[in-house]
Amino acid sequence: MTIPLKHDIARRVFLKQAAVGALSTPLARQLVASESGYRPLPPAGNAEHCVFIWLGGGMSQIDTFDPKRRGDPKKRTPGSDYAAIETVVPGVQVCEHLPQIAERMDRVTAVRTVHHDVVDEHAAATNRVHTGRPTTGTIVYPSIGSIVANQRGAAGDGVPAYVLIGYPNVTRSSGFLGAKDNFLYLTDTQQGPAGLARPDFVTDERASRRSRLLDSLRAGLRAQTGWQDASSMRSYDEALLESRRLSGPEFMSVFDLDREPDDLRNRYDDEFGQRCLLTRRLIERGVRFIEVSHNLNFVNGTGWDTHNEGQRKQHLLIRQLDNAVATLMDDLESKKLLDRTLIVIGSEFGRPAGFDSGGGRGHQGSTFTMVLAGGGLNHCGAYGETDELSKTPVEHPVSIPDFHATVHRALGIDPTEMLYAGERPVPITDGGYPIASLFET
Repeated sequence: MTIPLKHDIARRVFLKQAAVGALSTPLARQLVASESGYRPLPPAGNAEHCVFIWLGGGMSQIDTFDPKRRGDPKKRTPGSDYAAIETVVPGVQVCEHLPQIAERMDRVTAVRTVHHDVVDEHAAATNRVHTGRPTTGTIVYPSIGSIVANQRGAAGDGVPAYVLIGYPNVTRSSGFLGAKDNFLYLTDTQQGPAGLARPDFVTDERASRRSRLLDSLRAGLRAQTGWQDASSMRSYDEALLESRRLSGPEFMSVFDLDREPDDLRNRYDDEFGQRCLLTRRLIERGVRFIEVSHNLNFVNGTGWDTHNEGQRKQHLLIRQLDNAVATLMDDLESKKLLDRTLIVIGSEFGRPAGFDSGGGRGHQGSTFTMVLAGGGLNHCGAYGETDELSKTPVEHPVSIPDFHATVHRALGIDPTEMLYAGERPVPITDGGYPIASLFET
């Protein structure tokens, strides 16, 4: 066995450090990010918040934002299941069950040519869309929400940077960034975040006694072990203080939707709409990134994963989406927050034009639609063009890293910036480049 000499080891360390240093310069990052060579990034956007509406299961683009010729599920004739309607943007159509969004498409861009290579596995595709990268066995990549939290922090005092309204999952998590950039989550708009809401039987006096007891126990532990300078104890203290602060009446009051006017709550309508109303309240308090899952009380029986019978009542889901998003847009605009809030609608993949034996649709990653609204972008109704049955991109294909880069740039983040998994530099996006036309003035 050959033992490396000291100067060989020093040389390797030097080259490693030099490579990391080179990648940390803006020009080098952009050279790495662009397959075609140097391209300057478009000007940074001015959005302060991001709402990511998640349609888990796979929204059918051909039945929503990229309508094509009509098909027939009974005869298994490929095509759209619904008629198309015009929008306020000339030449841009959406399905007939999106009439309210159609009236607001001048503030919306349906990115119709998003694509990836994951087809038959929901979990892997969900991970790809949330992290912008394939699943690996060596590193857990952070979600887009955690990256935004890491880069921008909260937009207000006394609030978390990242809130998930839905069930927690590793694909939404902070990965190698650590707990400080992870989400605070809730599944019930009536109860608030899991683990923070105090049970009714715990009075203010009882909570104070518990707090004093915990403080005395921690003080005794410090005295016995000398942990006052240990990083583990500091992290525990910081987490404890944060949980106390967030469980206090000032932040928890944001979850009291009864403070909103009845007519507005009625406009938002169902539970998914109430989640969107809560989202607006969280934005007002300064939460930077909110993911809202539309994954409950599915009136079509299957949700957005419209195999077989789920397709027959898919229009009910689309109408829910239409009403909630349109109401959220109007609500934000009335408070002068729409231009400062980027709304994203996404799912793990789309659906093919053909129908299966039960009248539903399969999975498709070769092209599908993700939607952007508000956020101060130069919206155009629709970006990119697909073939006659929305199967493949024809013009302006957009990779998942490109889409992530667009979201980050709208929030003023450099998508080529380096994060670090230990000593390993990892760019925020996997070579993504923003949709430049959305940033033109």
